[in-house]
Amino acid sequence: MNVMLPVDTSVDAEIDFGTTDGAYFLQARLNVSLPGLPRDVAQALVDRAHQTCPYSKATRGNIDVMIALI
Repeated sequence: MNVMLPVDTSVDAEIDFGTTDGAYFLQARLNVSLPGLPRDVAQALVDRAHQTCPYSKATRGNIDVMIALI
């Protein structure tokens, strides 16, 4: 996307481990901060990263992930 990431870019990851009906599950919340980038550009960058990230690909359909742009 030819976007220079701000030096103070951050991602805060929270991982939950739970059970339901006797089965274990994981879920994740990612809070992404891209200060200084226009919101639409930052959201497009986050969306693309989630589609191409090897970890996202490996866990897609197995772990619920909520991504918030803050």
